[in-house]
Amino acid sequence: MIIPQKKGVLLEKTAYEFEASGVLNPAAFRDGDNVHLLYRAVRKGNRSTIGYCKLNGPLNIEVRNTGALLSPQFPYESQGIEDPRLVKIDDLYFLTYCAYDGDNALGVLVTSKDLVHFEHHGVIVPQISYEELKLLIPSTVSLNEKYKRYNVQHESWTNTGHKKLVWDKNVVFFPRRIHGKLWFLHRIKPDIQIAGVHSLDELTQDFWNTYLCDLDKHIALAPKYDHEVSYLGAGAPPIETEHGWILIYHSVRDSRSGYVYSASVALMDIDEPQTEISRLPYPLIIPELAWELTGEVDNVVFPTGTALFDDVLYIYYGASDEQIACATVSFSELIKELLCYAKT
Repeated sequence: MIIPQKKGVLLEKTAYEFEASGVLNPAAFRDGDNVHLLYRAVRKGNRSTIGYCKLNGPLNIEVRNTGALLSPQFPYESQGIEDPRLVKIDDLYFLTYCAYDGDNALGVLVTSKDLVHFEHHGVIVPQISYEELKLLIPSTVSLNEKYKRYNVQHESWTNTGHKKLVWDKNVVFFPRRIHGKLWFLHRIKPDIQIAGVHSLDELTQDFWNTYLCDLDKHIALAPKYDHEVSYLGAGAPPIETEHGWILIYHSVRDSRSGYVYSASVALMDIDEPQTEISRLPYPLIIPELAWELTGEVDNVVFPTGTALFDDVLYIYYGASDEQIACATVSFSELIKELLCYAKT
């Protein structure tokens, strides 16, 4: 069993207005000896922007901005931009986040060459109501009954005139093309789904309508063990190894005191990333320390970024939706443990 070493809280909220209520769920990208952290910064009123911090090595803060790096610009993100993830494909950074307009939460993509100037590509996940989704899925397809429980809407429109959509969050790109395609994970509760396209231009409503007709064929991971029985969501970007892609994701179970979020790990096929090779039957990081058990939301370990230094994998996560923490594991031992549970 892998036992992570918890390094403690790395970033806390400050008196700056844009992050006075919390900092959490950071994207991470190693660049030489530095790590870029782009994190969710929450101001009073639960309005989120994206903050920036540069680390010297995996844990030492070198630069921390005193204002937001990215703020809401469009109606679909008017109430906040949340939970960024970051990869670099060729010479281009792919930054994804969840856009919230007060009613709907959807995955958005921006790209950048320098993490200073950003090109917005807008919402890249399906924009569809649950009633519309039901009509697309054939009656012969059997899905987890929680698709209905989590996504059904009793009203199709809000009082503000917004159409109520199925929430599709946790968009995470693989850090390179696979057989010429850009692959990314996304999440319609309760499962993690996967999609692949040659070009972002393919992500049209027609593409998603066809995709959703075969939704069961696009499920990468579904709840399997007790610690993930409620639902799953993509976490940090997949890590390439000779044995497959290591996927660190968040797993959620219900308890008497509410949901409990942990960090869990799976291994996906290197050439067919939709295919699971193995997963650990236990959570890797659980909420157990004071700053993970109590906060804006209790009992939360929410992994969103990693950095590998030698054989040490640093896992950055949001703790109780209020601060950013880090834990480490031996990368080689983690791979060895995953291979012990490989499907035969």
